[in-house]
Amino acid sequence: MYIIAGLGNPDRKYQNTRHNIGFEVIDAIAGKNQITVGERKHKAIIGKGYVGGQKVVLVKPQTYMNLSGESIRQVIDFYKVDEKSELIVIADDVSLEPGQIRIRKKGSAGGHNGLKNIILHLGHDEFCRVKMGVGEKPDGYDLADYVLGHFSDKEREIMDESITRAAEAVEMMIAEGPDAAMNQFNKKNR
Repeated sequence: MYIIAGLGNPDRKYQNTRHNIGFEVIDAIAGKNQITVGERKHKAIIGKGYVGGQKVVLVKPQTYMNLSGESIRQVIDFYKVDEKSELIVIADDVSLEPGQIRIRKKGSAGGHNGLKNIILHLGHDEFCRVKMGVGEKPDGYDLADYVLGHFSDKEREIMDESITRAAEAVEMMIAEGPDAAMNQFNKKNR
């Protein structure tokens, strides 16, 4: 069984912001695999089904980004999965250009507070993640304001395409392993 967690913030005002791209990827995976994500459990909204032939729990933590680890820890403990091989976290990344996807099997939080909190609650950084490029913050912008801001129309078009690719990447990670997905999806955008 796999836990697939997309990071974001629960309030309506955060919908479609850069920071909520993880929630959007969860929605895309759910739609593609006919999974309803609506059950409130483990400080999250979850849905259960199958992706890539494997049983999955899709998770949208409702703790706000900076406390994402609280929810993910509860889900892992409840379903008794091995977080080093059966957890996939999807999060925004300001160091990647909009639409770029980078899959990692482990690594630091890279300044991302949601990933920092997950690492804190797991006690290690050895879990798979799909980093979604949302673009670097422009000079003079506050980072929080930037990631809580919305995409331009042009960026939105790029992001919609990358959300579909990220859903495919997660499916490949489950069906063929993270290395196969890294080879396929960790390419620079054209």
